[in-house]
Amino acid sequence: MEKTEKRDTAYTEAENGGSEKRSVIIVGASSGIGYETALRLLGRGYEVFNLSRSACTLRHVQNYTADVADGDSLEYAIRAAAANAKGLYGLIYCAGFSMAAPIEYASERDYRYLFEVNYFGALRAIRTVVPFLKEKGGRILLVSSMASIFPVAFDSFYSSSKAAVDMLAKSAAIELEPYRIRVSSVQPGGTSTEFTFKRKIYSDTEAGEYAPQVKRAAEALAHMEQGGMSAGEVAKSVVAALCDKNPPLLLQCGGWNKFYAVAKRVLPEKTSQYLNRKIYRQ
Repeated sequence: MEKTEKRDTAYTEAENGGSEKRSVIIVGASSGIGYETALRLLGRGYEVFNLSRSACTLRHVQNYTADVADGDSLEYAIRAAAANAKGLYGLIYCAGFSMAAPIEYASERDYRYLFEVNYFGALRAIRTVVPFLKEKGGRILLVSSMASIFPVAFDSFYSSSKAAVDMLAKSAAIELEPYRIRVSSVQPGGTSTEFTFKRKIYSDTEAGEYAPQVKRAAEALAHMEQGGMSAGEVAKSVVAALCDKNPPLLLQCGGWNKFYAVAKRVLPEKTSQYLNRKIYRQ
């Protein structure tokens, strides 16, 4: 297991008055929401472990190399980090992958990889960390998306995987409640990170007759993300949920997203589908 350690000037002493330091494992803290979450947790005195293919550059973060699409790699890294933690309190799963592709022509290899990263990685992370949290309880946070509520045209696999993540959180919350392990799914809307530019977008040849629509959908999604919340704003919600004595099961980040979530429950499904077509297909 490759392990490196970095130092961060934002680090302060634990806020709990010198009692046992709490440790948190973040899957995907090398960039974006995970990075900003790690920064804020360090500022609160938490011990932070990052699991990802690339190291988190924040000082004081302890890095373990892991590929979330490789179950053995992820599970080994979680066990290694948990074994070295001073007082493991939480797991935050931030890894994600997105692709703009028509359902008809999407490669099975691509959509299976997407689910490995977005859903099965989260599932493996939960299964592996639970034995370490059972004795004292703790928190598990899965970073989902508003796309789990509002389907995104030509990014259907991403929306489907995030809806599965939400249901996983709901089910795990029931099963793990007797062990004082609270599970939450955090649902950011469009967020300005490098995630936008890492999305796999099918070429005209790959997308076939859907090519113009795929291009428009990808552009609309990129515009929404880059004009949306900052990763830091989302990280504040993640950290607040981690520290909350009674965290919400599903947490939308930002006032507008909370409004949209309520509207989705009230509006007819046809209205939601109409808005989706207007945003991603016109």
